[in-house]
Amino acid sequence: MAPSPRKCRSEMVAVSGCLLLCVVVFRPVLSRGCNDNTGRNLDNSWYTKDGEELPIMVLMPMNESARMSSISQGIDPAVQLAIQHIRESRLYSFSLIPKIYDTECDNAKGLRAFFDAICFGPKHLMIFGGVCPTVTSVIAESLEGWNLVQLSFAATTPVLADKKKYPNFFRTVPSDNAVNPAVVKFLNYYNWSRVGTLTQDVQRFSEVRNDLTNELEKADIQIADTESFSDDPCVNVKKLKDNDVRIIIGQFDDKLASKVFCCAYNLNMFGSKYQWIIPGWYQGNWWEQANSTNCTTKKLLTAMEGYISVDFEPLSAKQIQGISGRTPEEYEREYNIRRLQKGVESSKFHGFAYDGIWVIAKTLTRVMERLREKEQRNIYQNFTIDDKEVGRMVLDVMNETNFFGVTGQVMFRNGERMGTIKFTQFQEGQEVKVGEYNAIEDVLDLINNTIRFQGVEPPKDRTFVRLQRRHINVPLYSILSTITILGMLMAGAFLFFNIKNRNHRLIKMSSPYMNNLIILGGMLSYASIFLFGLDGSFVSDKEFETLCTVRTWILIVGYTTAFGAMFAKTWRVHAIFKNVKMKKKIIKDQKLLIIVGGMLLIDLCILICWQIVDPLKRTVEEYSLEADPQGRDIAIRPFLEHCENTHMTIWLGIVYAYKGLLMLFGCFLAWETRNVSIPALNDSKYIGMSVYNVGIMCIIGAAVSFLTRDQPNVQFCIVALVIIFCSTITLCLVFVPKLITMRTNPDAATQNRRLKFTQNQKKEDSKTSTSVTSVNQANTSRLDGLQTDNHRLRMRITELDKELEEVTMQLQDTPEKTPYIKQNQYQDLNNILSIRSIKEGDRSSLKNYLEQKPQAQWGSVDPSRINRGPLEDINSPEHIQRRLSLQLPILHHAYLPSIGGVDASCASPTGSPGSSPRHRHMPPSYRVMVSGL
Repeated sequence: MAPSPRKCRSEMVAVSGCLLLCVVVFRPVLSRGCNDNTGRNLDNSWYTKDGEELPIMVLMPMNESARMSSISQGIDPAVQLAIQHIRESRLYSFSLIPKIYDTECDNAKGLRAFFDAICFGPKHLMIFGGVCPTVTSVIAESLEGWNLVQLSFAATTPVLADKKKYPNFFRTVPSDNAVNPAVVKFLNYYNWSRVGTLTQDVQRFSEVRNDLTNELEKADIQIADTESFSDDPCVNVKKLKDNDVRIIIGQFDDKLASKVFCCAYNLNMFGSKYQWIIPGWYQGNWWEQANSTNCTTKKLLTAMEGYISVDFEPLSAKQIQGISGRTPEEYEREYNIRRLQKGVESSKFHGFAYDGIWVIAKTLTRVMERLREKEQRNIYQNFTIDDKEVGRMVLDVMNETNFFGVTGQVMFRNGERMGTIKFTQFQEGQEVKVGEYNAIEDVLDLINNTIRFQGVEPPKDRTFVRLQRRHINVPLYSILSTITILGMLMAGAFLFFNIKNRNHRLIKMSSPYMNNLIILGGMLSYASIFLFGLDGSFVSDKEFETLCTVRTWILIVGYTTAFGAMFAKTWRVHAIFKNVKMKKKIIKDQKLLIIVGGMLLIDLCILICWQIVDPLKRTVEEYSLEADPQGRDIAIRPFLEHCENTHMTIWLGIVYAYKGLLMLFGCFLAWETRNVSIPALNDSKYIGMSVYNVGIMCIIGAAVSFLTRDQPNVQFCIVALVIIFCSTITLCLVFVPKLITMRTNPDAATQNRRLKFTQNQKKEDSKTSTSVTSVNQANTSRLDGLQTDNHRLRMRITELDKELEEVTMQLQDTPEKTPYIKQNQYQDLNNILSIRSIKEGDRSSLKNYLEQKPQAQWGSVDPSRINRGPLEDINSPEHIQRRLSLQLPILHHAYLPSIGGVDASCASPTGSPGSSPRHRHMPPSYRVMVSGL
């Protein structure tokens, strides 16, 4: 099968410049040697002879001074053992003869050895070997031109997996890339979906990293960070930590591994939060041999504890008899005996070399069978076969290889061995096998209870961020809700009291309708507390948005209703108090209701525009990460739900400006009327105090609520307490005094005699006091003091009228027998009847006059008139006039008022009712009106 010299030279030139150099240097010798063997190129009868020795080209570094020569020395006993077992099996009609050529792990020397084997050696059917990656790749690239197939047992470099470049290359050892599917399977097993890579800046590791990246992308595993380093990995390790990489896949040799773990120790990147995955082909106790760092061995072992190493399985763990009739354990025992006889160290590739010889034997046997079959079909023709066809048949048979060897199931896929990958874990200073991955079946098998994680569970693939809602504490919400319910019950009791006693003078004088509005506003304010305490932990996101609108409306309307009613009542007192020139100023409840309604209308306009133009929505504000209080391997990211919109500042500014101006004006009115004491308007002072409280507490509550925006418990507590305090204080100030008065002194409203109030007006050099009386007919139902005085006077006048009527009747019935009344007696009666013409300002003089004339004097008779004749005086003009003056007042003043006729407040009986400036027709219950005090 050896090519001609011309073909040899042309093919070698095409391979590489190094090979061309070899051809030029050794051209005379090579030409002569190859020419001597040209006749053997046509000898293809090797497949027809039994018992023939078939030479196999073995390329390995055998020189002890060469790099990786220990591998070759360690696999030689395995090769010899395989040839012996093949011969003992008697299943093969030939004997394999290995022809070893020393490559010395040098490209030039390796090419020379390869060329010498072709040109000066026997006819080689296959090439076995290839340890050094560089030498192997150079030779493997030229195999197609020589129609040779190479089977390697130790070349793991991923470059050789390129079948377009190396179509005739096979290997029984899995490549470095073969561990990547196993790593991905391992990551999926623990649900790690976020990793980082740390790679030494060498081609071998870079290629593995690139292939791993593709595998991770296929598995949908995120690569959080990719770091490469040349000598000092600490900077790159720190970047991995800064990027919160918790699962780190390393690709570096054992010399730099000690530096990596020293950096990890200094950065505290070990323990229960981190998992390192590194290559598993390091030599035993590598951390001691390769330690060139400042870290002690103890520190390195601490950082290394728990790392996972991944590498191919040298020998199958399944104790099954393979193609040689031996289990892997039996083979290993024989190998160790032969190795010890030669005094060489064990090589991790010896099992792959052993199975490789069996692959060659099976392949050649199958090729020989096919050639014989083909020759039998062409028995009548001169059958010949060239090297190219033989090489193609070897390729086809190699791809069909499938048997169980000492390294497991031997099978190729595109020239790559589908082997078994093992997982080991570093535990207490030694590596322990924890599982394996079968590439053929794509199955990961972990040994139970062998993996030990330093935490209670496997590490997380990231700092697990758990969103935690900052919500209202249930106990706090329950306490404030209970207080709110008590406040609403109190408001309900006040409402019941106000409605039940609405016709009582004490309640009537304080405007019960406005009091009802204050109670209603307070109850709405109370109700808003329940809504402010509800968040996403109680309701859904959509319901939370609805709550944003509802609680805003309820609070604003409740505030306006309660504060507006208090403002209206305060304004009325101020209006009455300031109107010192008028004798009376009537401000009806309807006018106050219009004021409150106007305020509510403004609120509704603002709220409706707010809802239509820019409605409130649920927004989430996230805060910085916090450590888990329970010490778990997670981070807490608090978040808080808010009710906001695009132009929140503008809308709040409008509401605050409107409410602020209203509140300031209410506080001004309360200050102006602070010294006013009006018994008829008996709660004006308390209303002013309520306005102060609401104003101050609203300012404090709004400021503190804004400052505690990120503390929902504090904010809710302050807002709730402000609402509870304002509502409770207002309701208590308005109704508690009424309750106390009605319980302790229910007639206090009828005991007032005067209506007094004073105002201290600040001027430059003097203070004046002005007394103003105002009667509000519809709102305060008449001032009680005036009614009491008028009623007493009317009763007294009625009694006097009855006495006068009795005297007159006596005069009419017995005119002759009745003694004559003296002139001064009638004069006294006329003076009494003229009480109606006395001004109200002279009531004290009237009282004194009545007290100075006892009733006994009314019936006395002047002795000077007794001796007069009755006929003489009874028909006299003077007597008639005097009698008429007695009878008319009796009829006018005694009887007509009792049926709702002329008001008793009219002037003298002779005067016209319409001429009195104070004469008015009133309802029956308000017939008397005293003013001008």
